[in-house]
Amino acid sequence: MPVEFIGFIGAQHASEIHPPSGPVLDRDYVETVAKIHDEGGFDRALVAFGSTSPESQHIAAHAASVTRRLGFMIAHRPGFTQPTVAARQLATLDQLTGGRIAVHIITGGSDDEMARDGDHTTKDVRYARTEEYLDIVRQEWTSERPFDYEGRFYQVKQGFGAVKPLQKPHLPIYFGGSSDEAIPVAGKHADIYALWGETQAQVRETIARVRAAAAKHGRNPRFSLSLRPVLAETEEAAWKRADRIVEQTRALRELAGLKVSDHAPPNAGSQRLLQAAAQGSRLDKRLWTGVAAITGAQGNSTGLVGTPEQVADALLDYYHLGVTTFLIRGFDPVEDAVGYGRDLIPLVRELVARRDAEPARAAG
Repeated sequence: MPVEFIGFIGAQHASEIHPPSGPVLDRDYVETVAKIHDEGGFDRALVAFGSTSPESQHIAAHAASVTRRLGFMIAHRPGFTQPTVAARQLATLDQLTGGRIAVHIITGGSDDEMARDGDHTTKDVRYARTEEYLDIVRQEWTSERPFDYEGRFYQVKQGFGAVKPLQKPHLPIYFGGSSDEAIPVAGKHADIYALWGETQAQVRETIARVRAAAAKHGRNPRFSLSLRPVLAETEEAAWKRADRIVEQTRALRELAGLKVSDHAPPNAGSQRLLQAAAQGSRLDKRLWTGVAAITGAQGNSTGLVGTPEQVADALLDYYHLGVTTFLIRGFDPVEDAVGYGRDLIPLVRELVARRDAEPARAAG
């Protein structure tokens, strides 16, 4: 199966080792990074959502206007927009971009962050609401006649979207969330289930859980893994770079007055990354947890360290487990995106094609 690569478009230049620079929404930066991904062979780029960040759909729309083929994975939080309206917004954008839009559903694992936008629901309520939300979004995208929907959170009378996505039957739905509340909803609705960069054992376990939940609905989702590759010409140089990244991250956090909390993070994804980090900073072949350990695993914070050939080989191990999408972004956002497009993505595509050809040769 062809492998998919997703990059990352931030609103300004920033990472764990780079303090934010430029305006909060830096149009020139967005355009530069979007073009790098477009020219570097990425299939899509994630545009993130946060309770204080610029609006993801608008960033994606602008990035699409300066690129030719790059797709966009727009992070979207259910519950803040009526599902019928959100469905039409995304379908409109898909039409205007020539079918380049996917949506990444992030229900929200932190009560504190949700409260900043005036949402005071609990996690179990949010995932129940997300299930209904996606029921309606799918109908708005696909129904050829007006429909009614009667749920706990939404009641729709004669809903109908005159504008449909250009992609059929609808936009790809990526879905994030590792909690017990999330997995059943993922099984029902995820086209691509998104994990953070866990150990191979953890990935194997989660894939089995999601597949079991999806089987109840006659579905077979694909899987995405998010990682922060650290590349260099030699393995020794790559690990030295990883060590520098840890020290730079620690120094920047100390400067900002940030410390690792003694309390477990509220979201299950971060908890799972910290469980991996507790086993050591170097796991499996070359999974690296150094930054996750000192940041409380806030977001996508684990990596693979080595030469492009070594990291490509490690990615192939995850491909063997069932992962067909890799979301990769660097600690040096611009330079790393260029390097991934030049040195890593073509190599992984070649290895995957070679691996997929083996059964055909054996059968012949």
